[in-house]
Amino acid sequence: MCGIAGIVDLRQVAPPRADLERLCRALAHRGPDDEGFYASGPVALGQRRLSIIDLASGKQPLSNEDGRVWITFNGEIYNFHELRDQLEARGHRFATHSDTEAIVHAYEEYGPSCVEHLRGMFAFAIWDENQQTLFLARDRVGKKPLFYALADGVFVFASELQALVTHPAVRRTLDPTAIDDYLTYGYIPAPKSVFVGVRKLEPAHHLTLNLRHPSDPLGQPQRYWRLEYRPKLHVTDAEASEQLLEVLNEAIRLRMIADVPLGALLSGGVDSSVVVALMSRMSSQPVKTFSIGFDDRAFNELPYARRVAERYGTDHHELIVHPQATEVLPTLVRHYGEPYADSSAIPSYYVAQITRQHVTVALNGDGGDEAFAGYQRYYADRMA
Repeated sequence: MCGIAGIVDLRQVAPPRADLERLCRALAHRGPDDEGFYASGPVALGQRRLSIIDLASGKQPLSNEDGRVWITFNGEIYNFHELRDQLEARGHRFATHSDTEAIVHAYEEYGPSCVEHLRGMFAFAIWDENQQTLFLARDRVGKKPLFYALADGVFVFASELQALVTHPAVRRTLDPTAIDDYLTYGYIPAPKSVFVGVRKLEPAHHLTLNLRHPSDPLGQPQRYWRLEYRPKLHVTDAEASEQLLEVLNEAIRLRMIADVPLGALLSGGVDSSVVVALMSRMSSQPVKTFSIGFDDRAFNELPYARRVAERYGTDHHELIVHPQATEVLPTLVRHYGEPYADSSAIPSYYVAQITRQHVTVALNGDGGDEAFAGYQRYYADRMA
């Protein structure tokens, strides 16, 4: 993952460089490989980079050919090769081999509807000097975070809340309705945040700040995609299984495109086991897999993970999480930035730690339960 941040001063004065550097320092853990800055007039963009694709020339912020359009981007665009070919056929010229540049030229070609052409996980901001607009967008299911605030004539955005609040214009005033949401749901749903005036850009939305409209510069977030449940496909179970396997194969193949070592988080459950199995078929080397376990047998899934690792000959790594795991709570609180009640954050942190010692990118089985009704609450709802 990378970290992005930016400041736009609506009073048409240059934001202090120190303010942007402070935002980016708070995001250094997201992008340990590099940092970059762009400043022009009232706009300042920053990025902390975790290098995954085009390690040599993918530095950000990055611009188009004439330097009129600039982007700071967090995520990965899986169809950027196809998108690049389409854009080159329309006359666009590329200076790098990064997926980031494909977004810049897609914005030049399609404007805000560029997001409809992107397949991937992303949060980005594009400064269009000609139009005097800042365009922000977030991927369809919200894998990449993006916070923003407009206060005292200054617009600020960042990948994490802990970065955003380092800006002097952003106040840490608790929003009691957000606390109520937290106590109800166990987290604070977008677009709210724990602080008054600080918003999350919702998944599948984009937002435009227009400096040519000084009295009302910030438009309303616009939804560009919605999950549709109809029309339904009429297929047999066998046909559905075959089509699902095709989709999973394609999804995993696209996510294995990287210039850095890859691995997988393996719980031994259906979802992560499928991911590892398909990765193993596509990889010429043993897939590096990572699992965590617990002393309590009721919660320990390591035996299942080991069976999958042995079946597919992976380079397997394990870690037992002990009760003193609560020692990491201050670290988790700092990085989440607002109340969050899912205890799985603790083991997730530990497995990420051991994974990062060996690989830069790891695939996992997250989302399978949501897509295929894997949680017990779904059965309870049906019974009720």
